[in-house]
Amino acid sequence: MISYEPLWETMKRKKITTYALINTYGFDAHTLNDLKHNKSVTANTLETLCKILNCTANDVIEFL
Repeated sequence: MISYEPLWETMKRKKITTYALINTYGFDAHTLNDLKHNKSVTANTLETLCKILNCTANDVIEFL
């Protein structure tokens, strides 16, 4: 099972909101909704999040 709980913790720590992801970085709102519901996303999406947040994949996703 996939969990994006580390993503929300990383965003809180780095003070980046979902609003900023959408409006500042052009992140797709539908993709954010998928992340909120622990649905699958592409590796490219994970890479984009890591670049925006300046972090590693472990700071975004965990496998349970």
